[in-house]
Amino acid sequence: MVPDNDASPAPFGAFAPTAAQAVVISLAHRSRLKRGAFRPMLSRLVNLLRAGPVDVPYQGASFRFHHQASATERGALFNPDYNLEELAFLRAHTPAGGVFVDAGANVGTYALVLARHVGANGKVIAIEPHPVIHARLAFNRAASGLDQVALVAAAAGPSDGELLIETDGDNLGASHVVTAAPSAGAIKVPSLRLQRILDDAGVTKVDTLKIDVEGFEDRVLMGFFAEAPSPLWPRGVVIEHLSRDAWQEDCIADMVLRGYVEQGRTRSNTMLLRDE
Repeated sequence: MVPDNDASPAPFGAFAPTAAQAVVISLAHRSRLKRGAFRPMLSRLVNLLRAGPVDVPYQGASFRFHHQASATERGALFNPDYNLEELAFLRAHTPAGGVFVDAGANVGTYALVLARHVGANGKVIAIEPHPVIHARLAFNRAASGLDQVALVAAAAGPSDGELLIETDGDNLGASHVVTAAPSAGAIKVPSLRLQRILDDAGVTKVDTLKIDVEGFEDRVLMGFFAEAPSPLWPRGVVIEHLSRDAWQEDCIADMVLRGYVEQGRTRSNTMLLRDE
């Protein structure tokens, strides 16, 4: 079977793991091999057994993981506990029928999992600007049958307009906004303020927000909190802090001043809850 073509994807299940691939994936799930340092090696092995993506369930949703060039997709494929602490926090503070916003949704490993949690009467807004990753997110949404997920093909930003993004060739999911001289591979994408995105979606209340925009979190959040009415502020927030050295302002400190309290921290993310 030839690798999947993003422009005309084969139906979900066409890339179900072969027997040999399933053995490798199961071994990773049950051992220390699921840890990050081993995942690139496992990805190469799975790809040698059959080139192309792998169709598997993850946290109750259906995913086609292009694991060869995406750290997020490798993590979810080989580690059943991937981001489990953050997901548990978001589930705990997002009621059935609630609203979850995912800024930097990647292929949907948060958005689709929370969509199953909120149910058909809830709403998930998944914001992902990179056209290839957005297409994979749309495929996973369709494969999972989660119509309550609204997709936004734009970057969350400090203003409405356009931004340049570029990505590490070894990690397609890690697209970041260009703040210096762009590389030859930089692409132009629409940019929308977070409040504009919520207004366009008809959202008047947000239960939880996850934001992972590779060092641009402060530019998105500082303007949002300054502009949006406080009833629109999410109660729970998961924010990636790995790229906080790229922040121009400490948006976590700003959130604390606005009444948020840190509830926990993982290697990648800080979890905050609004003190109401």
